[in-house]
Amino acid sequence: MKTFIVLGIILFAWLVCAQSCMKFHISDVDAKKQFTEAGVPIQLGDVDVDGFTMHYAKTGNDSFPTLFFVHGSPGSWDAFSQYLKDKDLLSKYRMISIDRPGFGGSEFGKAKDLEEQSKLISPLLTFFNNHKPVYIIGHSLGGPMAVRLVADNPGYFSGLVLLAGSVDPSEEKPEKWRPVLFKTPLKFLVPGAFRPSNEELWYLKKDLKILKSDFSKITCPVYIVHGDKDDMVPVGNAAYAKQMLVNAKKVETIILPGANHFIPWQHYKEIKEVLMKLEED
Repeated sequence: MKTFIVLGIILFAWLVCAQSCMKFHISDVDAKKQFTEAGVPIQLGDVDVDGFTMHYAKTGNDSFPTLFFVHGSPGSWDAFSQYLKDKDLLSKYRMISIDRPGFGGSEFGKAKDLEEQSKLISPLLTFFNNHKPVYIIGHSLGGPMAVRLVADNPGYFSGLVLLAGSVDPSEEKPEKWRPVLFKTPLKFLVPGAFRPSNEELWYLKKDLKILKSDFSKITCPVYIVHGDKDDMVPVGNAAYAKQMLVNAKKVETIILPGANHFIPWQHYKEIKEVLMKLEED
């Protein structure tokens, strides 16, 4: 009897924790404090898109070209906080990083497929438009999201950077167990941001097949950066992307020897170099 009571207490504690922990998101208060300490003004805000709240962070001069960052899964805008603070990047760019739908301050938990996400993110491009060049950077699942946004907004972006982008449908494992974790009560056992992440990763199986036709719509220069030791998104995705980008003005592939999936943070220098030269194309 005592064993069942203990197990019940453990299960209850986990259910409570699962609803509040591992959200992969920093509060606006803490973010402002961090950026203030770094000497970088930051604007944090929300945009209402047809009743859906989209959260964003913005730094830099509004008269400069824009770097538009799209995080992976799970994640939030602060995945790119180091970039938004970088004084060299700030000397050339305004930088915007968003919480994708279902993460952070963008209706946490309400996962969407790529099509629905594009419908919610695309209006932000109009909201932030300063009639200067815009370069979009997507990491992991943010990679196919960036491809979809470029395809859905022809002529808007001046460049695309794919960081370990998950774009090849043949590289995706079936993972038929995923729906069990968001279509049944078991979803309440999945902690924090892993809940919407699990759901959108299931949608991604179909999304990537649909995305095939979007690559040919991309005409801007593209940089593909990938680690050759990426166990989460195999490096074969880089070759696939290059093969599919038949109409891009330029495609440059950078394979980082020994690098894993976490290149935005572990290979900051190499990625910063790519971002600093985007305007040269």
